[in-house]
Amino acid sequence: MERNVDLLGGKILPSLTALALPIMATSLVQTAYSLTDMAWIGRVGSGTVASVGAAGMYTWLSSGLVTVAKMGGQVKAAHSIGEGDRERAGAYGAGAIWITLLFSLVFAAVVNLFAEELIGFFGLQDEKIIRDAVVYVRITCGLIGFPFLSQTLTGLYTAAGNSKTPFVANCIGMAANILLDPILIFGAGPIPRLEAAGAAVATVTAQALVVLVLLLAAGKDEVLFPYIHMREKLPPGVIRSIVRLGLPAGIQSMFYCMISMVLTRFVAAWGEMAVAAQRVGSQIESISWMTAEGFGTAINAFVGQNYGGKKSDRVKKGYMSASLIVFLWGSFTSALLIFGSRPLFMLFIREEAVVPLGMDYLQVLGVSQMFMSMEMMTSGALSGLGKTFQCSVITVLLTAARIPLAILLGGAWGLNGIWWAFSLSSIAKGIVFFLYQMVVLRRLE
Repeated sequence: MERNVDLLGGKILPSLTALALPIMATSLVQTAYSLTDMAWIGRVGSGTVASVGAAGMYTWLSSGLVTVAKMGGQVKAAHSIGEGDRERAGAYGAGAIWITLLFSLVFAAVVNLFAEELIGFFGLQDEKIIRDAVVYVRITCGLIGFPFLSQTLTGLYTAAGNSKTPFVANCIGMAANILLDPILIFGAGPIPRLEAAGAAVATVTAQALVVLVLLLAAGKDEVLFPYIHMREKLPPGVIRSIVRLGLPAGIQSMFYCMISMVLTRFVAAWGEMAVAAQRVGSQIESISWMTAEGFGTAINAFVGQNYGGKKSDRVKKGYMSASLIVFLWGSFTSALLIFGSRPLFMLFIREEAVVPLGMDYLQVLGVSQMFMSMEMMTSGALSGLGKTFQCSVITVLLTAARIPLAILLGGAWGLNGIWWAFSLSSIAKGIVFFLYQMVVLRRLE
């Protein structure tokens, strides 16, 4: 079975769809990791959900580091493949992997040294919640190398036009996570009840399995991985080019997370139940944004290869086709979150005091899903053109606006005001990204 999609010569919509569907499915599978954890953790109680929610902010923060390697390596490899220089593409792949390994070791060491201080930032009051959060962050961030490698390898597969292998690998990982979660969280036979720590171990084990499958499958690839030589000295400028291109996207991701951490501290002022509502609500909402981000990854590779191959017309047509698909998906998820808020939230937490808070979150955020989906997809397209810096400026500025908005609206409308700060900023980002992309496409020759 052919695994690599012809992004340079195939029909645009079928080629883009063939690449995007497995990526979108992979994103849904990755979302299922978190949703599976949340479904089981929610049965332990809202306190455990709050501890995992606080600790999970640091795994999210770490994604900014791996984004430097993933984005830089994926875009530069795609450009080189489009230019017909696979040796150069392989060098970018090797460079991305080396950067990934270095960043994962540094981040793991820092988080484990300062775990208690990092969790203390959120101002949680319950001692058990704090202890659970510290344990969770030590495990997940201490072994962050597995999800880091998974993301970078997935980016390289995508650059080569192969999105099926990462999908299969993540399906295997999800199956392992589903099997391990209840056993490790609640205990079984000689295995003790581990609660939050059990969820962390299950997730990390599943991610390690994904990496193993991706590495084993690399031997069958014919487009990129045969040209990745980890033991050879990299050509001059490879690391610098990856970092220069990937750094804006990495900084953007970390700033985005840090802003969210500040807002989570605001939310904590309403108590642990509010933090739990935000955590579960954001996981449900991720069905929308992770799928859109997956499509953004596909259009990134499509644009990258065709831009490298000087095929501007295909770049323009590919983006417009992707816009239509993402618009329809975002509209569907908006309706799902707004009209299905109660049954969706109660899949994870049934505590009567928490359910109304979660419903409000989903309904308010549901308003912005179409715009957020457009933001994610367009950011991928612009990054494929090498415009990662511009993407970062737009994202950081408009996401930072959530803080003054939250202060203003939170004072007027309480907790719902903070939810509206999230939603309004997403609407603004979607509009600005689309308008900027229209300007960029007009300038392409």
